[in-house]
Amino acid sequence: MLIHDDIYYWEGWGGKLKLANGQCRLRIYDRRKSGEPVTILRPFVVIVSDVPESKMSIRSCAGHIATKVAAEFGINPNRMLFIEYYPPVRYGKKNEYKIDEQYILVDFTWKEGRALHPKWRPVNPPLLDTVKYIVEPADDEA
Repeated sequence: MLIHDDIYYWEGWGGKLKLANGQCRLRIYDRRKSGEPVTILRPFVVIVSDVPESKMSIRSCAGHIATKVAAEFGINPNRMLFIEYYPPVRYGKKNEYKIDEQYILVDFTWKEGRALHPKWRPVNPPLLDTVKYIVEPADDEA
């Protein structure tokens, strides 16, 4: 079940200079509220996407965003899947080339409530099928 879908603003670590602050689309799904009788080890699926208005990419601030989201939404990091989503892109003089949409899982080492040492890997089936199953019904409702 989708529990949050909005633009998320984060403050960077640059103090008055506001270095590395930005924004992204943040969607949080709580699979415990889906009504499915399956026990899930990581019921929180957090999906972040770049927005054109942001000066910083989600990739460059993944650990910072994950840390802030876990703290602000009261999510146990060990119960969360953190996924970066990149929509399909067309390019070329006549838009003849296409990059397919991508779901990228980000694994962190958590220490003292902070997401450190991000490691990116593609979300492959069957997890990809599950993520799309979660996301697509919510997109249809919008």
